[in-house]
Amino acid sequence: MSAPPALHAEAHRTHRVGWLRAAVLGANDGLISTASLIVGVAAAGGARASVLAAAVAGLAAGTMAMAAGEYVSVSSQADTERADLELETRALAANEAGERAELAAIYVERGLTPELAEEVATQLMARDALGAHARDEIGLSDVLTARPLQAAAASAVSFAVGALFPVLICAFAPWAILTRLVIGISLVLLAVLGGFAARTGGASQLAGAVRVTLWGGIAMAITAGVGRLFHVAV
Repeated sequence: MSAPPALHAEAHRTHRVGWLRAAVLGANDGLISTASLIVGVAAAGGARASVLAAAVAGLAAGTMAMAAGEYVSVSSQADTERADLELETRALAANEAGERAELAAIYVERGLTPELAEEVATQLMARDALGAHARDEIGLSDVLTARPLQAAAASAVSFAVGALFPVLICAFAPWAILTRLVIGISLVLLAVLGGFAARTGGASQLAGAVRVTLWGGIAMAITAGVGRLFHVAV
């Protein structure tokens, strides 16, 4: 008699989607927007004090904007999820048999026989009817559910950390090479961040690094061009 096959637990990454998306977005935005702001103001002829003041103000404003924007956005998603669950709760109370048939039909579409689909729907609903419908009819789960506070905190903290690097460069780097240092170090950090995020999510590190660095370079080039166009210190 052969031994039963050993269980293998795959290291899935879906549970990281919520906080990872917010953290990566925040850090990228902090680096790109603050570095671009420094480059643009410096290109416009601003003195170090003006450039540093703009950078610090950008860090503070961006941190709060990311937190508020992410909280409002994810709260809207959470409101929609809650409304769908309330609608499903009412449907289960009004027509449990119809909801069971609806769930069984979903399983038939996924490849089960009608008899087995009916049995699966019956057993799942006996254990947690709302959970079964939330997962298989609506597409909601505990892993992917909206968490506004978590997303807001991740975005705010990551934005501040990302923005801090160009601010420190602006404060302490030699003025003559400030713009080049901000651009160079920011692009390197963006590449590292993009590769790390891709690795954490199970994607290609090279592709992640290239796309983040490319868009960061474009943003800094555009703001530098705007600064040179107006050449007015702010």
